[in-house]
Amino acid sequence: MTFDLRTALPTILPKAITWAEAHCLSISQVGQPLKETLLAVARSVGVLYPDRIRIAEVPSLPLPEDAELREAALATGLLGPDMIGLTLGYGIYVCHGHDNIRLLSHEFRHVHQYEQAGSIASFLPAYLQQIVSVGYANAPFEIDARAYERNHA
Repeated sequence: MTFDLRTALPTILPKAITWAEAHCLSISQVGQPLKETLLAVARSVGVLYPDRIRIAEVPSLPLPEDAELREAALATGLLGPDMIGLTLGYGIYVCHGHDNIRLLSHEFRHVHQYEQAGSIASFLPAYLQQIVSVGYANAPFEIDARAYERNHA
């Protein structure tokens, strides 16, 4: 049986917001600030406050402890073994060995999207609704982030 995010969304959304806010706080405490070259990349994709961004390199992206939230994240492709980056507000997780400009510029664009929304609690409902409506690959926020990927070193 496949996971039905549309049905589960009202239940998991508050949990997802709480999880994302907690991880954003954690990244802010352990993550590294951007060096000047990455500050410039973040600015170039529209980030207003790139000095607030922190990056935490991890062996793999963390999965929620809550079983329903974890199942939703894995079933929809938002998290899992193939994912190498995750943005939560100004906090970014990057899997070891994948901290390249292309990935970071994509994640920085997600920071811009969070800034435009005003908060994690405002961004996630819109983002997850896009995933419900058209899927991860076709979600407008993902299409937008891919359009801002940079290939320079």
